[in-house]
Amino acid sequence: MPRSPDFLGATGIGVSDLAASAEFYKAALGMTEAQTFKLPHMDEIVLTHEARNAVVLMHWTDGSARNYRDVPVKLVFYVTDPTAVAARIREAGGAVTLEPAPHASLGGAIVGMATDLDGYVIELLKAPESKA
Repeated sequence: MPRSPDFLGATGIGVSDLAASAEFYKAALGMTEAQTFKLPHMDEIVLTHEARNAVVLMHWTDGSARNYRDVPVKLVFYVTDPTAVAARIREAGGAVTLEPAPHASLGGAIVGMATDLDGYVIELLKAPESKA
């Protein structure tokens, strides 16, 4: 079957403090700010990771009631050093809920879990070695 040109461009999450969340993802996960949007009902910051994937941080400004805390969402990041990223998450104000370690049930894959400033789950997986 031919490969479709369709793909998921980004994942958006609502955050309580747009600037603080942007700084968290930059410091903890090395993301960079690609774009900002000021819409009539919300402000957004688009963060990318080496232009391969994006997280859109969204904060509603229309006065509507929003729940930004502990929403059951998980963002999965493949990283070269999960232990170092876990340390940066702590330094940036997040919490590490599972220290990165090999897990037998996942074939020995190194996995760690953390939460961001609003309680979104961040899964850290050791990135596969590049085939140069």
